[in-house]
Amino acid sequence: MSALIDGFGGFLWAAASFVVALSIIVAVHEYGHYIVGRWSGIRAEVFSLGFGPRLISRRDRRGTLWQVAAIPLGGYVRFLGDSNAASAGSGQAVDADQARASLAGAPLWARFATVAAGPVFNFILSILVFAGMAIWQGMPVDQVQVGRLHVTPPGVVMGLETGDQIVALDGQPVASWADLGRIAGKLAPRESHDWTVIRDGTPMTVAGPDPIPPLITGIGPRSPAAAAGLQPGDVILAIDGKPVSRFDELRGVVAAAEGRPVLLSVWREGAGTADYTLAAREQDLPTETGYEKRWLIGVTGGGTYFEPATRATGPVEALQTGVQRTWDIIASSVSGLWAMITGQIGSCNLGGAISIAETTAQAASAGGQNFIWWIAVLSAAIGFLNLLPVPVLDGGHLMFYLYEAITRRPPSPRVVDILSALGMAAVLSLMIFGLTNDIFCP
Repeated sequence: MSALIDGFGGFLWAAASFVVALSIIVAVHEYGHYIVGRWSGIRAEVFSLGFGPRLISRRDRRGTLWQVAAIPLGGYVRFLGDSNAASAGSGQAVDADQARASLAGAPLWARFATVAAGPVFNFILSILVFAGMAIWQGMPVDQVQVGRLHVTPPGVVMGLETGDQIVALDGQPVASWADLGRIAGKLAPRESHDWTVIRDGTPMTVAGPDPIPPLITGIGPRSPAAAAGLQPGDVILAIDGKPVSRFDELRGVVAAAEGRPVLLSVWREGAGTADYTLAAREQDLPTETGYEKRWLIGVTGGGTYFEPATRATGPVEALQTGVQRTWDIIASSVSGLWAMITGQIGSCNLGGAISIAETTAQAASAGGQNFIWWIAVLSAAIGFLNLLPVPVLDGGHLMFYLYEAITRRPPSPRVVDILSALGMAAVLSLMIFGLTNDIFCP
């Protein structure tokens, strides 16, 4: 009974966090359509957050009905003359004196701008969130300087202090974080190393931990590690009873096991040591030349027992960071989609609503900062997906508008209706396929 209650509670948490995240993303997306349409002279009749029966509503002075509906799995803006919530198909007849205020009767530039605004606003949300996080967290200082120290397992030698500037590791000069990583990769693992630092203006050498400890810095969503309950900050002490001192030792053991269970002895701050049994899954990972299959349990590492010291981030630098991170998400989405189409990776890499909800719940459980970061990731991904040239999606509308701009005439209403029906069928099929993967793929 306890397991059933816990499982039901986990389901409710996943559903609630997914609805909150999706509602924020959809509201921003649809508001982009609405506000740019309004600026362009196109009248919105309904702005709905959710589908189905209306729960609450209010009509503003411009005549737009703002509503929250019962099924919180999306939303829409219905403009004057739209035949449905997706603004798909040939539309409804509008009086001549109102034609300019309808989506179908507006100039091409106004229609294009209104439709494109939804994905663009998703990208803007991502950029602003990432920029805000860069301002909140700061950026690493140029010098290799120690910031916040992590609590370490018993027996770890920690002679470093917050504010230390690292200038050498085991006698090898360190001028940058890249130097530190390069040197650390060449050193033989051992319990302590000689760290030369400048502390309060005085050079000194102190004993410190291995620069690449078996510290878990991230947990993959829907991974064996997530299912087992591992958390960022955990330290792996032993694998199958054999002590480890570096994170990269884990990769070799997991790869050699080829999916057979491995036993991890893990230390956690405040909880001590516990054992976890995990069986790796084979996954496709991007490389510089394509994709390769690896056995993974879903943990990332490579961090140290201290955070880099940070400096304040200005608005321009923060926006540049936001743009770069948003672009990286779009680029990885394009790469992953192309890899599935060309057969470089398996179709199980495409998840559906269940996997997204579970990942959202994990992000929410990890704290507000992680949840907000995940909303930004989802917003960029949804913005990209909406730009795909599939009728009923924004990209499909833009495709029709580009055709009209090139040929100087709109496509046939019958052709639009047929392609919209096919597009809806394709989208529904993709959703069902994703849900099937969520249920049956390992």
